[in-house]
This record gives sequence, C-alpha cells and structure tokens, in this order.
Amino acid sequence: MDLSYGAENERFRQEVREFLEREWNPAELDRAAMKDYVATFRQKATGKGYLYRAIPKEFGGSEQPIDVVKAQVIREEFARARAPMEVGGNGMNMVVPTLLERGTQEQKDAFIRQTMSGEYVWGQGYSEPGSGSDLASVRTKAVLDGDQWVINGQKIWTSQGMDATHMFMLARTEPGAPKHAGITYLLLSLDHPGVTRRPIKQITGGATFCEFFFEDVTTPVAWQVGDRGDGWNVSKTTLKHERAAIGSADGLGHQFAQLVKLAKSVERNGRPAIEDPLVRDALVRVEGWVLAHRYSSYRLFSNAAAGEETPMVGLMMKLLLTEIGHDIAQTAQDLIGDEAMIEAAPPGTKGRGPEKWLDQIMGSLGNSIAGGTTNIQRNIIGERGLGLPRDQAMGA
Repeated sequence: MDLSYGAENERFRQEVREFLEREWNPAELDRAAMKDYVATFRQKATGKGYLYRAIPKEFGGSEQPIDVVKAQVIREEFARARAPMEVGGNGMNMVVPTLLERGTQEQKDAFIRQTMSGEYVWGQGYSEPGSGSDLASVRTKAVLDGDQWVINGQKIWTSQGMDATHMFMLARTEPGAPKHAGITYLLLSLDHPGVTRRPIKQITGGATFCEFFFEDVTTPVAWQVGDRGDGWNVSKTTLKHERAAIGSADGLGHQFAQLVKLAKSVERNGRPAIEDPLVRDALVRVEGWVLAHRYSSYRLFSNAAAGEETPMVGLMMKLLLTEIGHDIAQTAQDLIGDEAMIEAAPPGTKGRGPEKWLDQIMGSLGNSIAGGTTNIQRNIIGERGLGLPRDQAMGA
C-alpha cells in the first residue's frame, strides 16, 4: 500500500506551507482585530485557490478543478498551522452545496456570497416533535398565496438556532399527496414577526439547539429550491452533505490522545490509571477502533482520488465515528468515576477536566441521533448496501 502523495503534491504542500508561514501570523493580535484579520486571510487564501475550491468565482470562490489529494494537503497544512479554513456550519456544509446542485441562478446570487462571509447563518428546519428519523412525516404546512408561501408549524432541534438569520426547511405543501411526494424545500428569513425561537437547555447546561414556531410566516416562491412537492429529493442532497461532514475522521485521533492523557493524570490504587492492566486493555481496544476508522478514511480518500463513489462506506464511517466517540466517552467516564457527576462546564470553557469530559459523555449520545439515528443508518446500509429485506412494519 502506497500512502505517499507523490512528488507533485508534495511540491504543492511546500507551496501551501510557505503561504501560511507568510500570511498567517496572528500571535500579536488582540480579539478586536482578529475578525478582520481572519476575513483578510481567507480572501488571500481563496485568491491562491486554497479555500472555497468548489465554489465558482462568480460567487466569490476560487473555482478549482476537483482534486481530492490537493484538498487533503490543504486541510493537513492548515491544521498544522492552526489556520482557519472556510466558514463552518450548516450554511457551508449543506445549504451552499445544495444550491450549487439544485438552486436557481437567483438563489445562488442571493445567498452564496453572504453565507461564505458568515453574514447569513442557517438553521436546519427538518425535525419536528413527531418527525425525527421519519422525516417524511413533517406536518409544518406551507400554503401558496400569490407569489408567497405562508408557513405555519413548528421545528425542533435546530442547530445554530440562536445565531441563525435564515432557515432551510421542509414543509408540507400537498396535503393530499403521499407523504414523500407532498413536501417542498423552502428557504426563509427568520427576521419575521411570526417567528418565535426558544433555546432548548440540554443536560450539559448548554443550549446549542432551539425550537421554532411559525405563525403566518411568509417566504417568496422564488426561494423555493427545486420543484413544488419535490422537497424530499432536494433534502436528500442536503443530507448527503450533512452526513459526509458528520462522518469525517478528523478529530477522532485527538479525542483518543486526550483520553490517554486522562488515564495518565488520574489514579487507581495510588498509581497512574494507565499502569492498570485493565485500563490499558480498554485503551488498546479503543485505539484499535480509532486506527481502523483512520485507515478506512484512507480507503475513502483513495476511492475519491480514483473517482469512485462509495456511498455505503461513507454511511458506515458516520455510524462508526458515532460509536467510537461514545466508546471514548464511556472509557473516560470509567476513569473519572464519581467525578463524572460534576456539573458540566459552561459553554466555551477551555481545558479537559472531569467537567469537560461530562460534555463529551453526554454529547456522544446526541451524535447517535444527529444526521440520522444509528438504527436508521444500519437499516440503510443493510437494505440498500447489502440488499437485505426491509424491516417488517410494526403490527404487520
């Protein structure tokens, strides 16, 4: 197995590294100056073709040819330099790719640049109190009134909800149609008197999600993505990008390194816990999964470089990432013992004390739901990937 990137790509790596050494030097800046410095840096990096590579120049991107190896080199070098890449969040991960694939020219002009700059922050209006994994059962309604959709209903578990300026949502527009065929994909501004947002306090003490209520909220028909009633198919485009982001192997190795650090810092029977054979066995087992996941990511990387699609492997990566993250958190909980009952650290707190591990422990449970529950992922892999028979419906 040859895991080298080749001479040409290593020359490109050196080019990227020299750019970062020259342009990314934020050490002397205060917080007030950092925002403008980062924005200027991103503009320079985009001009060199390092950021927003998939976005056409007409929308402010660098419009580079698809090259997964060069993209990986960029990620590695930016991570090494601790330099910012693209603006993150739902907008860049889901909305922009969906608009590039399914949006009109007017929609691309209206939303992509502002999303890239961070001016527009997007909430995801999919889940409802009775519609989670069964996403096609959404009940939020949109009724056509001239050139406007009038929206009434509720959405819940909206990521980035407190900061969101806009939302992409699924609404039922054809009440008489089969549930998958009666949904339309809409964009809307949240600056509307009929929108009520409420933070949802989580078990960790934070509030990273909101619930939204819509009462006669209007959005232009021109902000409808795809055809009326075809929102289910458009939503699959968005979910594809969401699950790809959730399934990334980046960060898992860092979590494991922090777990090893924890095992060295806590004691068992008066000795560092990492000297306990049972603890070492647990760490080795977790590390085996972490490495397996890492080398599976190399497989996906190789497939992508060869132009081969492996959708089921991508879903498996998301599923395994969730379970390995929970395994790391569970092992940390065993190491911390009674201190796992300490109140979670306030949002934004730095460090990795017992109270920060509680965030990880509780958060790992949520990851088994985000982007499609673990059981739903298994069903998709089994039925569509392995050709197994569909689950029998309850009561059948």
